[in-house]
Amino acid sequence: MLTIKLTVAQAIISFLKNQYVERDGIEYPFFAGCAGIFGHGNLAGFGQALQQDPEFPYIMVRNEQAAVHMAAGYAKMKNRLSTFACTSSIGPGATNMISGAAAATINRLPVLLLPGDIFAQRTVAPVLQQLE
Repeated sequence: MLTIKLTVAQAIISFLKNQYVERDGIEYPFFAGCAGIFGHGNLAGFGQALQQDPEFPYIMVRNEQAAVHMAAGYAKMKNRLSTFACTSSIGPGATNMISGAAAATINRLPVLLLPGDIFAQRTVAPVLQQLE
């Protein structure tokens, strides 16, 4: 058995790349890539993992809400057979994705939100703009 060492972020991207949906006997990759903005909470791990994997495209957006709306629009265009994962920094970046997530939910469109978070070992004071 082959053992591969991966970070959590690398494992997430590998997992997303291996998700497929089937319709009429044809398999389609479910995640077309990732869209979002990098900041504190997602840059060090997830950003580095995306940069190391050119097979999983990353689209930089100007606003986190735009990333989710883009993913929902793409899912609608692809008849719900494909979507984008969306990433953001902690705090306001994460809350900016809520409106897009609500619109996608109401329209039954698949999107995956991956907001940033602080390091689990951090026990000092809260991080600037941190949400619990």
